[in-house]
Amino acid sequence: MTEHRPHVLFSFGTLMDERVQTALFGQAVPSYPAALVGYTTRPLPITDEAVIATSGLDVHLSLERKYGAEVKGAVLHLTDDDLAAADAYEVDDYVRRRVLLSSGQTAWAYLDAKPLRPAARIVIVGDSIAYGRCDPQGGWAGRLAAAHIAANEVEHRLFNLAIPGSTLTDVSEQTPALLAPRLPDTLLVAAGINDSALERHDGPVQLEASLASLAATALRHNARLVVAGPTWVDEARTHDYEGLCFTQARALSLRESLQAWCDEHHIDYLDMWEPLRDNAELLVDGLHPTPEGHQALYRHLDAIAR
Repeated sequence: MTEHRPHVLFSFGTLMDERVQTALFGQAVPSYPAALVGYTTRPLPITDEAVIATSGLDVHLSLERKYGAEVKGAVLHLTDDDLAAADAYEVDDYVRRRVLLSSGQTAWAYLDAKPLRPAARIVIVGDSIAYGRCDPQGGWAGRLAAAHIAANEVEHRLFNLAIPGSTLTDVSEQTPALLAPRLPDTLLVAAGINDSALERHDGPVQLEASLASLAATALRHNARLVVAGPTWVDEARTHDYEGLCFTQARALSLRESLQAWCDEHHIDYLDMWEPLRDNAELLVDGLHPTPEGHQALYRHLDAIAR
């Protein structure tokens, strides 16, 4: 009986080696040549002795975004057990994410575990906090833009398209029309706090539908979806914003829901809660960060994502 192989994995490194496949999967697996557009590779030193013993190499490859480039590799057909073995083999510097191959086929690939480190062209969509309200320097996103572009003036771009007052539903509906002219390789979504402040019975269902729509939009552009969680809310100082009610309980529920969805769907999640937690002086009105609050958020984001 033919073994069912439900998973497609794009390999550009040691997993193409039949010796590695035999060590991990018990045999060489079905494969064929493939290519991934919009990427190049860079060396990644390996210190895990077990991985070095299996591959025979102490330097592997990692993917990096580069407009117009192409990485040639192979598509491997894997079973559930094979995929689990591949996950165990890859060191903590990698995470498994969906990519769009040059053939139009989607596949798993192991990408840099820090989602903004390999990025070149970043689009940010979100709400007033992502927009940088209350900060003349453009908030955490403005600081990220300055550092990102300074690192490579020729190839790096960051487009902050956040709109104050936006819900995650708004963002999911507006984003598809915004991406094509900006050629993004990374879509950073920082929204949801306004959704949590709304009284609606279909909240969890709508949240998942919006995230699924954003994931599909990103994949069509071969962009990596990165979801930023909510920041801490000082509910003692928040007030009614045109019918929106912001509380810590609702914000924490949103945080939990976003992280659970991202974990389930192999999407990058950036937890933004801790930098402002219990630091009421870093919030203007209990919700929007001060310039110092945005600086704290940027430093945190830089450490966990770049």
